Amino acid sequence: MPSNNDNNSNFETNFGEKYNQSLPSLGDVIGDVMQLFTESNDTKNANTNNIAEAKKQKIYGVGGDFAANLISALEHKVAICPSSNEMHAAFSACAHAELTGMGFALTTYMVGSLPCTSAAAMAMTESLPVIFISGAPAEAEVNHVALHHTIHPNSSWKADYDNALKAFSALGMKVERLQGQRVNGQPNIAGERFYQLVCEAYKTKQPVFIEIPRDLVFAKTQPLKLPTSVDNICCGSNIIAGTQLIVDSIIEKLAQAQKPVLFVGDKLKHNAKLKRLIIDFAYTYNIPYATTWFAKGLFDEYAPLCLGAYNGIFTQTLGKDYIDQQMDYAIDVASSIFAQDTNSAFGTGTHTIDGFSNKTVLKGSSLLEKDLIEVFELLLSASAKKQIKRFTYKSDDDLPLEVENKQPIDFNNLAHTLNELQFEDESAYVYLPEVGNSYFASYGLKVNKSSIGRGWLTNPWYGAMGSSLPYARVASQLIKENGDVDRAVVITGDGGFHFQLNELIHFLKDDTNVTIIYMRNNVYHLGKSSDADIYRCNDDKFDVHSIIKAYQGQSKTCVTVGEFKTYFKDCVKPNAGIRLIEVPAKPIESRQCHELTLLNLYIKAQNGLPKAIEKWQALTQ
Repeated sequence: MPSNNDNNSNFETNFGEKYNQSLPSLGDVIGDVMQLFTESNDTKNANTNNIAEAKKQKIYGVGGDFAANLISALEHKVAICPSSNEMHAAFSACAHAELTGMGFALTTYMVGSLPCTSAAAMAMTESLPVIFISGAPAEAEVNHVALHHTIHPNSSWKADYDNALKAFSALGMKVERLQGQRVNGQPNIAGERFYQLVCEAYKTKQPVFIEIPRDLVFAKTQPLKLPTSVDNICCGSNIIAGTQLIVDSIIEKLAQAQKPVLFVGDKLKHNAKLKRLIIDFAYTYNIPYATTWFAKGLFDEYAPLCLGAYNGIFTQTLGKDYIDQQMDYAIDVASSIFAQDTNSAFGTGTHTIDGFSNKTVLKGSSLLEKDLIEVFELLLSASAKKQIKRFTYKSDDDLPLEVENKQPIDFNNLAHTLNELQFEDESAYVYLPEVGNSYFASYGLKVNKSSIGRGWLTNPWYGAMGSSLPYARVASQLIKENGDVDRAVVITGDGGFHFQLNELIHFLKDDTNVTIIYMRNNVYHLGKSSDADIYRCNDDKFDVHSIIKAYQGQSKTCVTVGEFKTYFKDCVKPNAGIRLIEVPAKPIESRQCHELTLLNLYIKAQNGLPKAIEKWQALTQ
């Protein structure tokens, strides 16, 4: 390929000196495009002391030889946040996408990018716009010689440089390796392609994987005229016809209803405008709203119209009785196109809204839910015309259940205890439960309004265990930048904790706060079906307190509810740093949370155990 000086001469000859001088490097364009997608959530409440840093887009990653040029090009434009390993970097990027609308991860070629596939699979399933960026060999390096980063058995007859592209493509993702100059005098299109790929992720809420040859990073590319806002990235307005007819039908059904309910799904997670419209609609007409399990944490569950997260027989909130016994019309909005068993009471037939006949289902089938936005804008405009009446719903007092201080603290009363503490505390707890028993126990939590827009944030099922601390890291960073006193609260078993405890180094480096509730039972309990050694994830001799001390944190073992309450209040004080509460949990049925007890009973009934069938039928009939 021609040298850079040769290229400059060719650009001048073809388009003139001024055009040549206007050409940016690819690294500059990548940084500018990333900055375009800095969501307002990062800066709208930012502490003035941190405003410069808060305005920078974040990218989470691990350094490496093929990524070195990218790091040099980006470090002055965006905030490069180091992670303890590539998988955690990818999980942190997923968390950033959950909380701000876009996430970026940076790794080196192959050995760095392939560990990110678990997080990429989760991003696919959770509809997260995450840009997985990998450094790659220079175009001149791609030949018949196998590089040290490639997957290349010594029996192979050819060198394969595309293994990472194939791996991410197998997940259903859009993948691309950017290309350099192909014609003399014509700058490459790599910058424009990067922009289009990022826009594709943003518009479709799906991850993309991009490999960037290291010789392109400082090469000149076409200049771009970027839009001033992400709202102007050629998304256009709603092009789906018939919206007014849908609105007319909803108005007609509302006129006949006395106790309607809004049932909100997880497609709302990444659409702040639609979320605002739905809240405005609910409070304009005094209509209560509930969420699916996967949409928990989107709303302040202490708000007067919020019925909490509903999931059939597994629901513990007061909203369950209202939905099951009083609701006469449901508007099901932004839930998944395909039914998901976790979200529909595991297919137990106890989910009232699933089988309710008098409902309107609004899934949202256009880019960025433009069709749903138009529906709710028209419904709100009906207020001026008095086409929709204001309903008379009044919420009941929902005081937390008081738990006796002498009781042992365990999964069966953890949520009630935390609800009692949150009720007394003006600051919000941002809960981050780990996959497993902690996840199910967290559905009994009543979530407060948080400055970062989410009070409950988790990887429901689909990614590998070990995402709660990378998620908590991002939440803690945003809380700190907002100058807020909210507190990230991780709930994890010992199995999940061991996957990720090395990520604690970044809470220390970031000077951020986190409270970890460490439910220690020394086994992988969820799904355990025997006493095989594979379920043993810990050892009685393990000293978690020494680990926390090494990270300059503090910890304590709490056996009773009273001990837990007292120490937890210390843990959530401002600038408390890293705190851990060890809870000796017992993996027995009497210590399980309500949701997990029911799920285990249902599974046993489905497996044909007579006593379980009899008990399940008694509960559901």
